[in-house]
Amino acid sequence: MASFGCGSNLSLLPNNPCRNRPSPSFHLSSSSLSGFTQKLVTAAAVFSCSKTVGVGVTRATAQVADSVLVDKEDKSRVLRVGVICGGPSAERGISLNSARSVLDHIQGDDLHVSCYYIDAHLNAFAISSAQVYSNTPSDFDFKLESLAQGFQSLSEFAEHLAGSVDIVFPVIHGRFGEDGGIQELLEKYNVPFVGTGSKECRQAFDKYDASVDLSKHGFVTVPSFLVQGCEVNPDGLSEWFASNHLDPNTGKVVVKPARAGSSIGVTVAYGVNDSLTKANEIISQGIDDRVLVELFLEGGSEFTAIILDVGHGFDCQPVVLLPTEVELQFQGSGDVREKDAIFNYRRKYLPTQQVAYHTPPRFPIEIIQSIREGASLLFQRLGLRDFARIDGWFLPSSTKALASSEDKFGMTEFGTVLFTDINLISGMEQTSFLFQQASKVGFSHSNILRSIIHQACLRFPELATYSSKSGQLQKKLKSAKINETSEGRQGFRKVFVIFGGDTSERQVSLMSGTNVWLNLQGFDDLDVTPCLLARSIDHSSTTDSDKTDPNLSSIEVWSLPYSLVLRHTTEEVLDACMEAIEPARATLTSHLRNQVMNELAEGLMKHGWFTGFDIADELPVRYSLKEWIQFAKEVEATVFIAVHGGIGEDGTLQSLLGAEGIPYTGPGVTASKICMDKVATSLALDHLRDEGVLTINKDAKKKEDLLKMPILQTWNDLISKLQCETLCIKPARDGCSTGVARLCCAEDLAVYTKALGDCLLRIPPNSFSKAHGLIEMPNPPPELLIFEPFVETDEIVLSSKTVSENSQRLLWKGHSRWVEVTVGVIGKRGSMHSLSPSITVKETGDILSLEEKFQGGTGINLTPPPVSIMSNEALGRCKQRIELIANTLQLEGFSRIDAFVNVDSGEVLIIEVNTVPGMTPSTVLIHQALTEQPPIYPHQFFRTLLDLASERVV
Repeated sequence: MASFGCGSNLSLLPNNPCRNRPSPSFHLSSSSLSGFTQKLVTAAAVFSCSKTVGVGVTRATAQVADSVLVDKEDKSRVLRVGVICGGPSAERGISLNSARSVLDHIQGDDLHVSCYYIDAHLNAFAISSAQVYSNTPSDFDFKLESLAQGFQSLSEFAEHLAGSVDIVFPVIHGRFGEDGGIQELLEKYNVPFVGTGSKECRQAFDKYDASVDLSKHGFVTVPSFLVQGCEVNPDGLSEWFASNHLDPNTGKVVVKPARAGSSIGVTVAYGVNDSLTKANEIISQGIDDRVLVELFLEGGSEFTAIILDVGHGFDCQPVVLLPTEVELQFQGSGDVREKDAIFNYRRKYLPTQQVAYHTPPRFPIEIIQSIREGASLLFQRLGLRDFARIDGWFLPSSTKALASSEDKFGMTEFGTVLFTDINLISGMEQTSFLFQQASKVGFSHSNILRSIIHQACLRFPELATYSSKSGQLQKKLKSAKINETSEGRQGFRKVFVIFGGDTSERQVSLMSGTNVWLNLQGFDDLDVTPCLLARSIDHSSTTDSDKTDPNLSSIEVWSLPYSLVLRHTTEEVLDACMEAIEPARATLTSHLRNQVMNELAEGLMKHGWFTGFDIADELPVRYSLKEWIQFAKEVEATVFIAVHGGIGEDGTLQSLLGAEGIPYTGPGVTASKICMDKVATSLALDHLRDEGVLTINKDAKKKEDLLKMPILQTWNDLISKLQCETLCIKPARDGCSTGVARLCCAEDLAVYTKALGDCLLRIPPNSFSKAHGLIEMPNPPPELLIFEPFVETDEIVLSSKTVSENSQRLLWKGHSRWVEVTVGVIGKRGSMHSLSPSITVKETGDILSLEEKFQGGTGINLTPPPVSIMSNEALGRCKQRIELIANTLQLEGFSRIDAFVNVDSGEVLIIEVNTVPGMTPSTVLIHQALTEQPPIYPHQFFRTLLDLASERVV
C-alpha cells in the first residue's frame, strides 16, 4: 500500500554527548563532507552543550541521559527532575507531546531532566530524550526492550527514582496519571512530586464522584446518571430522564467515561436506549466501566481555567488565571451537525477551524470573576496542589435554568456557572491552555513550568535550598518585549519567523512557525519576532504601488506579541489580533491581566526563586506585505519562512525578499517554482533515470473540466493513459497534507469530484470503495489536480503477538520490494546532505491522514529504516540518489523529499519535493536530525537552518 506525504519519528539515542564529548563526525553513506557539512558537525557539537535560554543563562544540552548516569555530586549543583510520560490511557500520545514541551522549556544548567516512560501495560522504562521527541509512543514501543532501561516492577522503578531524582514531574494524562496511581506509588517510596496527592486525585478524577463532591461543597452541578459495569438499569435511567424533563426517546444527553480524562470517549446520545447503547460501547471498548449520562447543556458556553498555587508549603493560596472560552464553529455541509457538536478529542488536539478560543472569555465581567472565585474555592476544598485545570459551563440567564436552590455557588443574575471536570495534570503542548493563559499574565513557557516545579519543592524540606536560591532556578529572558518597532537591540541579530498564509496547510504552518519561534527565541544573540501572513480584512493598509499586483495587494503581515501566537488556527490568531486592538476589549483584558498579576505577585514575591514576569503586555502591529518587507530590510532581519504552499513555497515570497537583499531560509526562487509544480518536478528529474532516479507518470486536469466531463469517460481515459487500475489524485500545486486520495473506480472519482464541486472541507471516512480515514480537503478547492498511478507497496505492521505480551515486532512480507520513505536534505546549493530516511507506516487506509503527518500523538515512522527491511548498502545508495535529486533541483538550506525506494537496489521513485516542509514538534526532519552523529537537537537544527540563510547569496 502507499501513502503520499510524510509522517515523523526519531530513533533512540541513549547517551549524552556533552558528558562524553565524542569527536564530532557524520557517518555518511554517500558524498564526501562538504564545507557546510563539516560546519554542521562542529555546530552540533558546540550547540549540544550550549543551548541558550536567556541573557546570562546557558542551557545544558537538550540531550538527556538516562538518570542513572547523573553523578551524585550533581545534586549540590542542580535540581534533578524526573519527567514521567506515557501511561495506559488513550491520551498517552498527548502525554508524550506534553513531556517534549516540558523538556524543551525547563532543561538548564541549574536543572537536569531525566525522562521516563510508562507503557500501556504499566511497564516502566528510563528513556533518552531522543525518545521523547518521537512522534508517538508507537514509534518506539517496539524498541523499548532493546534500547531503553526497563524496570522489573513499578516498585523497582520507584526505588530508582528515590535515589536518582530530587522531584518527579508526572505528565501522564488520564488513567494512572490523574487518578492517583502514580502519586500513590511515589508517596509510598517518599519521592517528592509535582501536583496533587493520590487521595485527592482519586476523588477529583472520577467525574461522578467529583460531581457529588462539588454538590456537597455547595456548587451547582450538571444532573447525571451513573452506568456501572454490567449493572445496566433501564428503569433507573428512564426515571432519571423523567425527573429531568427529558423525552425518553429523543432527549439529548452527553455520554462519557467517568475516569478517562476530559475528552476520550465523549459522545452525544438521544433517549434512554441510545444512551445505554453508547454507554455499553464505552464499557466494551475497555475505556471505562463507569459511564456518566449527563444533561446536554443547550445554549451554554464551555470554559476552562488554569489555577496556580502561590502559597508556601501546604499553605494553599490558589490564583486563577484568565479563563478561556471554548467556541465551537461550523463551516460547510461537510461538518458535523451543530446539534451533535461537543469539544471532543479531535477538536481539542488537531488544529482545525472547528473550535476557537477566547482568553479572557466574552462573558460579562461578573461571570469571569465568578469563574475565578469558584475555581479557587474548588482548588482549596478539593485539596489540590501546585496547579490544575478546571473546566465548566456558563449558561446565560436566557437559557433554561437548572433546577437548583438559590444559595448554590454559581447562580448569578447573569446566568449559571457550573464546574464539570477537574484536570489534575493539564495538557502541556506548546499551545495548550496552560501556556495560553499563563502568557496572558506575564509568564513564558519556561517561567510558568519552573514556577510550578519550585512551588512543589516548597512542600518538601529537603528541597528547600533549591527554592530559596534567588535567581538560581528562575531563568530570566533577554527581554520582556517581543515586538520591536525600531532596530533590533544592540548586539542582537533580528529574526522574523513568518507563517500562516491562506492555503489549506495554513494551520500546519502555524504549528511549524510556533515551533521554530519557540526554539529560536532562547538564543542569547537572537531577537526573534513571530509574524502572521494573512489576507487583509480590508484594503486600507495597501498602497497604490501594491495594487499593481492584485495577487499581493490584499496580503498583510501581523507582528505578534507572545500570547497571540499560542493559538490553534490562523483564523483564531487573526481574530485575536483584531480583538486585541479593539479599545473596549483591550481595556478589559488589561484590567483583568493586572488584577491576576497582582494576585500572583502577592504570593510569588515571597519566594526567593521568583524573579518576576517575563512577558510584556503588548499589541500586535499590522503591516502591508510591502511595508513588512521594507521593515525587515531596515532592521537587517533574516526571515525564517514557515509558510507552507502558496506564496511561501512557489517562489513569490523568496523573490520579494531576494529583491531587497533580505536573507531567508530554504531554496531560492527557481527551485521553489519547480518543486511547487509536481509536473515540473518530474520533468526536471526525468533525465536521471539511468542514475536510478525514477519519476511517476502524471496527468493534470482542471477542476472545471472534471466537473463538466462524464465521470466514466474521464476515468477510462485516465487509466488508459496512465496504464494502471487505481489512481492517486492530489492538488497540483498544494502541499502534501490535503486532498490526497486513492481512487479505485469511477464511483470513487465521482465522490471526489462532488466533494470539489460542493467545496467540502473534508471527505468523511470510508466514502470510497476501499476503507480509508478522514480526508481533509483544500480550502478553497484547487483549480488544477494531478492523477498518478497508485503505487502498491507492502504493508508494514507492528505486531504485539510475539514472545511476550508486552513486546512488539515488525511484520513485513516484502513482496513488492518497494517502501515509501520521506527524507530531509540540508546544506548549501550543490552540496546538499541527505539525512537518514524514515519509512512511513500508516495506521489505517492507504493515505496518511493529516494527524499522522503533522500532529504528535498519532502515526508511526521507522527512522532509520530497519536493516530487516533495507540493508545498509541499499540505504547508502538511496541517500546518494536523494542528494543527486536535491542538487539537480538546486535545493539549498533544507527541504523534504518524499519517494518510494526499492529496498534491494536503492532506486528512488520520486513522489514530490517540499521546499518548506513541516517543522512541527513532531516533524520527521527533527527525528532524522537526531539520528546524525552527533545528534542534532531541535534548537540546534533550526539555528543551523537560520545560519545557512544568513550565509546565502541573495
